[in-house]
Amino acid sequence: MKNVINIVLAGNPNCGKTSIFNGLTGDTQKVGNWPGVTVEKKEGEFSFDGFRVNVIDLPGIYSLNAFSIDEKISRDVILEGGYDILVNIVDASNLNRNLYLTLQLLELNLPVILVLNMMDLVESQGIKIDTKLLEKLLNIPVVETIGNKSVGIEELKKRIVEFYKSPKGRKPILYSSTLEDEINKLFDLIDDSLLEKIGFKTLNKRWLILRIFENDEFLVNKLINDENGKKVLYKKDEIERDFIDKHGITLEDLVIENRYGYIKGLLNEVITKKVDIEEKLSLTNKIDNILTNKYLGFPILILILYIIFQIVFTLSEPLSGIIDSFFGILSNIVTKVGENHHFPDWLISLLVDGIIGGVGSILVFFPSIFILYFLMGILEDSGYMARAAFLMDKIMHKMGLHGKSFIPFILGFGCNVPAITATRTLSNPKDRILTIITIPLMSCSARLPIYLLFINALFKKNKSLILLSLYLIGIILAFVVARIFKNIFFKKEYSPLIMEMPPYHMPQFKGLIFYSWLKTKLFIKKAGTIILFASILIWALASLPWGVEYLSKDSILGKIGQFIAPVLVPSGFASWQNAVALLFGTMAKELVVGTLGILYNAGEDSLVNIISNNFNPLSGYAFMLMSLLYIPCVATIAAIKNEIGWKWAIFTTVYTILLGWTVATLFYQIGIFIVNIM
Repeated sequence: MKNVINIVLAGNPNCGKTSIFNGLTGDTQKVGNWPGVTVEKKEGEFSFDGFRVNVIDLPGIYSLNAFSIDEKISRDVILEGGYDILVNIVDASNLNRNLYLTLQLLELNLPVILVLNMMDLVESQGIKIDTKLLEKLLNIPVVETIGNKSVGIEELKKRIVEFYKSPKGRKPILYSSTLEDEINKLFDLIDDSLLEKIGFKTLNKRWLILRIFENDEFLVNKLINDENGKKVLYKKDEIERDFIDKHGITLEDLVIENRYGYIKGLLNEVITKKVDIEEKLSLTNKIDNILTNKYLGFPILILILYIIFQIVFTLSEPLSGIIDSFFGILSNIVTKVGENHHFPDWLISLLVDGIIGGVGSILVFFPSIFILYFLMGILEDSGYMARAAFLMDKIMHKMGLHGKSFIPFILGFGCNVPAITATRTLSNPKDRILTIITIPLMSCSARLPIYLLFINALFKKNKSLILLSLYLIGIILAFVVARIFKNIFFKKEYSPLIMEMPPYHMPQFKGLIFYSWLKTKLFIKKAGTIILFASILIWALASLPWGVEYLSKDSILGKIGQFIAPVLVPSGFASWQNAVALLFGTMAKELVVGTLGILYNAGEDSLVNIISNNFNPLSGYAFMLMSLLYIPCVATIAAIKNEIGWKWAIFTTVYTILLGWTVATLFYQIGIFIVNIM
């Protein structure tokens, strides 16, 4: 027996699978992509009782009837095998739905461990699950956990190793005699060679027949290309015609009814209720009556976002001031050391103006980014994000978007790249394309330093309202653009919103800190790589050709800026420095601030003063609108290309440039007109 165990985690979305994965693997996690596709692959490991256990976390899946890219990946991994144990995680407070996937896994005769997660919710609902009896009835190990509190994780590790050492003898799930009779009619027509031609290692005759009865398009397409497969499909059609004549329902309906009937009988055996929950309005329903109310829901959503931005400003400003002071002191130290040791002037300038000035002007916003991720994490962990998507469904459909697109939109407030990959949960390809090409209009965290700089300089009395307005404008314009593109490219396409409303959770402080740090660490990493490189490049272009005055119009950078600046005249911010800042912002949006810090030769505090002297509220807000809307960063363009191809990546680049310039110009020109006539 080898001392390495390979396991995969499978379960419905919102079952707490990620918290179980985090609890098992800790800091051993690594993220890559599945071979041949851009779907994220999460792996990790842990050691227990002399065994190393490799863990793969599969994308969430409701059943093996796969539609979206994520679901197809999970289905293929499950069917392909190659793992020792499949850990099926279920939301114990919603077993009626979650056990449907469990039955499909057991029909495959797989080595399954069932994890009843969120047991704290079960207890709060007055429900008791007889875990031992459930384990006996299903003949598989069953473990209780509370993933977000790390309860039951050690027990799960123990059961994984025990199950590997002494696997239980598995027995098939048997349904009603009616269904079993129909299965037997097709059983002898399927031989092992047909299973081999389909190409998956875990298939068995019984499971394949059930999937044929369910008209699984994926498997039917494989069978139709085989002579024996065609005979099986022909016989199935014959059996179904006879069955419909006798019973009035299809074989697919029969299979579904039997699975849910089995689940109902199982739950009647293992569940007891201490109180009559159905007669008592739960706390979740009471909260939902307010938060998803058609009159109160939208104002509450706006209020929540406003409060978030208010907290970001209130908590981050003193912390940012400390970081800024540190870089100011560091600049003075480097300057003095350089002068005392007779460093060349260009080297001192590179270190102080280029590296410290460029990178430092970005890192002062580290507290703001961390706090924003932390607060957005609270909304996500608490279950409110799903309510927000439900709330926005009707509006989003009217604007040409799927209600489920709201989740990637909200994720886009953190970073557009993972938001784009999150669209894989949309099963309709055209819904995905429309969502992806409008996600860049969401204000990612990289844009936040731009907003904070200009708001601190020009809008000191209404900081939170101004910041909120920029986020709302991005969402509104995404809706408008989606409506236009829907009419042009994807007429008469409609997909209903089907998504689960997870129960409300109390967010876990430790988990939120870990989540926020992981996200913010990417921001710091970018400051140490892309932004550092760009800062050196900007300094060099501002110093060349040799002999010109640093940061003069005669430098290479000055000439580039002067070439672009005339285009920005109608928008109200046509200096060559601003033009260059926007140009470098296409590499990473944070570079807009970093570039301004270098070109104006200023730290963050003095840069605030310079911005207030070189912009008025109209031109400053127009600049923020341009930063919000114009071409997304190269990483976002690359993500779009990877997901839906070069054509849409180029299209997104062109339309966002035009949209950003048009909106900024209209705002500034209309504002000037109003000011002049008042």
